[in-house]
Amino acid sequence: MHDQHDRLTARWQALPVRTAIPALRAALHEHGTAVLVAPPGTGKTTLVPLALAGEAGPASPRRSRVLVVEPRRPAVRAAARRMAWMLGEQVGRRVGFAVRGEHRPGSSVEVVTTGVLLRRLQRDPELAGVDAVLLDECHERHLDADTALAFLLDVRAALRPDLRLVAASATAEAEPWARLLGGPVVTAAAELHPVEVVWAPPPRPLPPPHGMRVAAQLLEHVAATIRRALAERDGDLLCFLPGVGEIARVAALLEDLAPQAELLTLHGRATARDQEAVLAGGTRRRVVLATAVAESSLTVPGVRIVVDSGLAREPRTDHARGLGALTTVRVSKAAAEQRAGRAGRQGPGVVYRCWSAAEHRRLPDRPRPEIELADLTAFALQIACWGDPDATGLALPDPPPRAALQAARAALQAIGALDADGRVTDRGRRMVHAGVHPRLARALLDGAPLVGRRGAAEAVALLSEPPPAWAGDDLADLLRAARTGRRDAAYTDRWRRETRRLLRVLTGPGEDTGGADGQECGDAGTDETALGTVVALAFPERVAKARGAGRYVMASGTGAELAAGSHLENARWLAIAVADRPPAAASARIRLAAAIDAEVAAVAAAPLLTETEEVAWRDGDVRARRIRRLGAIELAAVPLADPDPAQVAEALAEGLRREGLSLLNWTPQAVALRERLAFCRRALGDPWPDVGDAAVLEEVAKRLHGLRRRADLAGVDLSAVLRDMLPWECAARLEEMAPERITVPSGSRIRIDYRGEQPVLAVKLQELFGWRQAPRLAGGRVPLVVHLLSPAGRPAAVTGDLASFWREGYRAVRAELRGRYPRHPWPEDPATAEPTRHAKPRR
Repeated sequence: MHDQHDRLTARWQALPVRTAIPALRAALHEHGTAVLVAPPGTGKTTLVPLALAGEAGPASPRRSRVLVVEPRRPAVRAAARRMAWMLGEQVGRRVGFAVRGEHRPGSSVEVVTTGVLLRRLQRDPELAGVDAVLLDECHERHLDADTALAFLLDVRAALRPDLRLVAASATAEAEPWARLLGGPVVTAAAELHPVEVVWAPPPRPLPPPHGMRVAAQLLEHVAATIRRALAERDGDLLCFLPGVGEIARVAALLEDLAPQAELLTLHGRATARDQEAVLAGGTRRRVVLATAVAESSLTVPGVRIVVDSGLAREPRTDHARGLGALTTVRVSKAAAEQRAGRAGRQGPGVVYRCWSAAEHRRLPDRPRPEIELADLTAFALQIACWGDPDATGLALPDPPPRAALQAARAALQAIGALDADGRVTDRGRRMVHAGVHPRLARALLDGAPLVGRRGAAEAVALLSEPPPAWAGDDLADLLRAARTGRRDAAYTDRWRRETRRLLRVLTGPGEDTGGADGQECGDAGTDETALGTVVALAFPERVAKARGAGRYVMASGTGAELAAGSHLENARWLAIAVADRPPAAASARIRLAAAIDAEVAAVAAAPLLTETEEVAWRDGDVRARRIRRLGAIELAAVPLADPDPAQVAEALAEGLRREGLSLLNWTPQAVALRERLAFCRRALGDPWPDVGDAAVLEEVAKRLHGLRRRADLAGVDLSAVLRDMLPWECAARLEEMAPERITVPSGSRIRIDYRGEQPVLAVKLQELFGWRQAPRLAGGRVPLVVHLLSPAGRPAAVTGDLASFWREGYRAVRAELRGRYPRHPWPEDPATAEPTRHAKPRR
């Protein structure tokens, strides 16, 4: 016992945070709340909970039970193991942990995820038996963490004023948290060694990340930078990458490093054994490829080199997937500093940043809080169950965006989790206790009566986490792999634990502890149809029907395509679990789906079934049908014998809008009248009417009632339509302002052409002898342009000034044409000659 005490004391003394513990205890004694600022690696997650529980440190107070809340599952397990090691014992005695599907009780300290804490608060708002809660890494601004803090402050104010709260942060920006908690800031000093910054941008510009996709060239550059850093510096290397897929690709590029360094990975889906290998240190030089989980939640010993890809993942509401999803973004300056600091924990270090100093200056100062970006459906259900559906009474660091919250509430009402007034239903309470997204909770509850409890639990367990990197697009194949465990024993183990937990959710209430229940997920249970049923219940808008080889249309109306060679390509119907849209693609790409039939589609997506009468312009004519649809998917249609005349008229108007006024019968008289009116509008303005396509269509639409089909449009009298558009005072002056014909000196009445910008009179030259000037139109505002024609009717000259033409231009025309047309008069003085429309008689 004495040796154990000495060992604990030595471990205590090695952690810089020890100096801040007396001040923290005093702050909690006086205020009940405090903000603890301690850089990564100082021991805030390891030592502070033990000290608050009375298990470590000099002059320990009375024993207390402490709950430590971490944002990520790897951090939960790592913190519990580290604290147990501090005490010289295994996890499960004084220190325990709980994550979704797994629980090891601890008598003094328990480490949990924010999701587990939220479910406990919903069941037991008083947190009976808990004396203090430490919310770790609150600076990361995860939505669940912000929600848990707001709930805990509510509990302190209304139920448990004795409950002590500590918000722990790795950054110095603590004042907003202090104002929120109403307690002081306690800072732990730490020896920070200098970290040299090496700017290592790619040799040429690369395309930015899009969605979950990262340019292969960037990952190749990261791998090359790791090789460079290993050659230039000593010590272990920690490389930050945005996700598991990128870690796998960079690891493949570094396979040949094995003789000189041990290659390890650290991410949220890493097994407990893999995490232990990273966090325990080693005797060989190590290269650790990690996600943001290593920024602050976990300390990786021995690191003197950091290589930073400069990318991070942030939540977004992904409407194509239907759940909150992650997207790849540039890292913030604050996160970049956190990452760089990992190289300076044990001595001087270096960070290789895979971007330029100029790019760094353009980075955002800090990441945006998740509440501004994420799908709020689960959050909306949490606060409704808490009794504050608008979140107006919660002490949140940032309020939720109102539009996003309203959309989330509408989605919850659609699945029966909230009533019409926004209050949580009994069904909604069951959903929140399920511990999965409300969509999946709905599929679990509604799927159990249709496919059996085990079938529903197995399917939802598959859907509750992203599929493994080796998975194809066939969900049934993934289920078979999970059942056998031959492909990935660790994945099978997680899936089986989650299935057992979900079975307990279905069989009755109880603590979400995740312990074994003696049931294994054998081969009986979910078949392909049952699996598809559950997927369709979770994502009814992504039930899809085939419309060609490998091509589908979803109930949402979005097109979707399978990858070439997919096992699913012959399926008539699919229930799509995961889909994304590549850049500039017209259709979504199906990532994970299950084959179903039309009957399953109709049952699982029943709220989307509609039967409507549709009268629309389709395929060049009016189509009147009674249609049965599943969302945007047409299931059946029969003709309507007696459609609503008003709807038919609107369909005809839509046809005219789409295909143009050429569908109408434009007689020469109607065309000429329209041209005259258009001229008056240009020349005189209001009140002369606009006779453009839109205006004419609006007037024609008033005359479509009673018509049935495209052919009937030919009966519309367009001349009457145009005259009805004329105000009475304009109708009386139309012939004066824009006469249809002009009488020329020969006595002929010649039609005026109004098609161009200026009106044109085309007439044979001999008919205008003696006419010194053509009349002006539009009340004298616009000259009439005269096209003088030869006896054969071909243009001989164009003029707007006849008098000038007779004086100057006629002589040249006469010389050119009189030999060609000798039977027509060509007088030397046309101003005094007799006009004629006839040739000289033959001799």
